[in-house]
Amino acid sequence: MLNVVSGYAQQVGCELEEKERFWSELDEVIESIPRGERVVIGADFNGHVGEGNTGDEVVMGKFGVKERNLEGQMVVDFAKSMDMAVVTTYFQKRE
Repeated sequence: MLNVVSGYAQQVGCELEEKERFWSELDEVIESIPRGERVVIGADFNGHVGEGNTGDEVVMGKFGVKERNLEGQMVVDFAKSMDMAVVTTYFQKRE
C-alpha cells in the first residue's frame, strides 16, 4: 500500500501558531496511516532546509538551497520525528 499525502504549508510571515497547527495536523494524518504502509508526502513546505547536512545526515542530503530558516528547521524536525527523509536534498540542482 502506498499513501500519498499532499500539503501546502503557510507562508513565511504567517503567525507561528498557524504554522504549528499545520505541523500538528500533518502529524495526525501521518500517524493515522497504518505502520508498515509506505508514505510519500508531496508538499510545498515554504521553507529552506539549507545547504549541507551536518548533524542531520540521517534525514537529508547535502544539496539543499540557501540557508536554513525557521520553516526549513520545522521540515527537518518533522522528518526526524517521522523517520522520513527530505529527498530533494539528495540530488544536486542546477543553478
